[in-house]
Amino acid sequence: MSHKLVDEHLAGPGEAAPAPAGRQLDIRRVVRRETHSSRAGVSVVAAVLVMGLAGYGLLESAVHAIGQPAWLIEPQLAAERIVALPAGLPPLLLGAGGAVVAMVGLFFLLNAVLPGRRARHVLNGADSTAVVVDDEVIASALARSARLAANVTPEQVMVVVSQRQVIVNVRPTSGIPLAEQAVLAAVEDELREMSLDPLPEVRVNVSSAGVIGA
Repeated sequence: MSHKLVDEHLAGPGEAAPAPAGRQLDIRRVVRRETHSSRAGVSVVAAVLVMGLAGYGLLESAVHAIGQPAWLIEPQLAAERIVALPAGLPPLLLGAGGAVVAMVGLFFLLNAVLPGRRARHVLNGADSTAVVVDDEVIASALARSARLAANVTPEQVMVVVSQRQVIVNVRPTSGIPLAEQAVLAAVEDELREMSLDPLPEVRVNVSSAGVIGA
């Protein structure tokens, strides 16, 4: 699936009017929104967790202040047990709890640090046009080019497209030599015609096990 974002402006006959700087900025923002995943969901989860912990701490403190029994644990007792760690806890339980906390922290850290790109590429075009294409569509087109260059069936070619790399896996037909360089050249030519941004590197893997031809 492709997403085409076009900005049209008045121009003379046969002329293409350049998009204003503000329009170009808007298109770049839309392209970034289409190629990067939103962090709103993760931010909401983090905010809810922090608010829940803060609310519980405030509730326990208020209950303690009016002399009522704690809902779960006294704040002072909880603080003492935290300071006394790892005393009083089985090593297995302590290790499991530490692993869970580490995984949750790593999840939020990676979401904050990593770019969070979607499986999409941008096709370079005119300044007033932006085309965002899903990697599945790109892989399908590249698989067709590789299949024609290798002279094999569609089932014998599998293409995986990532942000920086294209991996072409080909299973040759038994008894028929396969020109690996021809497949590589065909896929690279197709990528150049697409003008992807960023332009991924191509790697061709030819299986050692052939397929019996029909």
